[in-house]
Amino acid sequence: MSSLRLETVGAAAPVQDALVRDWQHVHNLIIPPHFLSLDDVRERSTRNHLEVAYLGDTLVGCSTVRPPTSESPAATVIARVLPAYRERGFGTQMYERGLARARELGAESIETNVLGSNPEGLRFAKRRGFVEIETYVLPGDTIPYIDLRLES
Repeated sequence: MSSLRLETVGAAAPVQDALVRDWQHVHNLIIPPHFLSLDDVRERSTRNHLEVAYLGDTLVGCSTVRPPTSESPAATVIARVLPAYRERGFGTQMYERGLARARELGAESIETNVLGSNPEGLRFAKRRGFVEIETYVLPGDTIPYIDLRLES
């Protein structure tokens, strides 16, 4: 398994512009019903830990860690891998790094979220011990989202 280079996305431009664009590209490709603009990604980077994964200089995926809050002690860890790079261990590397980050942030539990049209992502989560806790469709959407929680 090759090592990935993981870069943290920050809100500062112009140095971060390429990372913001790459994170946006992966997100929008894997979650097309929830299109994010570059400004949306920059705003998210102020409240979530976002990373972009590269194999050499090739874009492989992105990840999100939503930290726990006073309303929810759970952190959300999401690893997204471009289809051409799945089943090669890259998602595992991103997930494990995100899991460690969530624990550093004091998460009491770990959750993830998968778009219902992504069976590979759902299998990935379930193989790591996540169980479904909720399925819902956002207003105006037709594809469900599946929330999962890591069983201890």
